[in-house]
Amino acid sequence: MEAVFSENAEKELDDADKGLVRLFLKHAEKLREMPPGRHLRFGMPFNVENVTKQARMIYQIGGNKLYVLHCFKTHKEYERWYSSFK
Repeated sequence: MEAVFSENAEKELDDADKGLVRLFLKHAEKLREMPPGRHLRFGMPFNVENVTKQARMIYQIGGNKLYVLHCFKTHKEYERWYSSFK
């Protein structure tokens, strides 16, 4: 399975420190081998992966590709995005 990062995810990774970027890439690699993780609530078509206690990765699986949509550094960023769907 191939991992594809969206423009948003790439921009968010550019703003993160190198250690956190390595963790996001490591989790993307893990998800390529053992999908899927847990779904978000409210019937949203996204999955979420906890990268650290604070950091979250939002992704979808389509066909033979893992689409990484967002890489949030803090739980506050993730909650702001998540609450926009309620």
